[in-house]
Amino acid sequence: MSGPTPAGATAGSSPARIIIQGITQKGRAFRPSDWAERLCGIMCAFGGDQQLRYSPYVQPMLLDGVRCVLVEPALAQVEPRAFRFLLDFARDNDLVVIDPDAPTEDAFCPLPDNPLEKLAGERRMLPERE
Repeated sequence: MSGPTPAGATAGSSPARIIIQGITQKGRAFRPSDWAERLCGIMCAFGGDQQLRYSPYVQPMLLDGVRCVLVEPALAQVEPRAFRFLLDFARDNDLVVIDPDAPTEDAFCPLPDNPLEKLAGERRMLPERE
């Protein structure tokens, strides 16, 4: 079952999906064990056969033995409040979120007196040759 294709995405490229893992930032398993199914259940709908179906935007999954919730980034345009709710749920419960498109500038501490940064700064200051 393929997920929704967001506006602006081409057939060959798809935006990175967000994964909310059932592990806290301290490395503990999140409880209850069926949390992912419960969370995805809030966006379920009944199909024509009267069977409950998960949304194509939010689905439970098992990744390396860890219960996770897969969130399609297109949900942010389709239903921004639901998208915000999912991310707030993860933040409020201190869950690990894998978002490949998240900026990583703050993920690393700058090294004091980094010689590579000094060299890059000196190159910017050099006058251009004609």
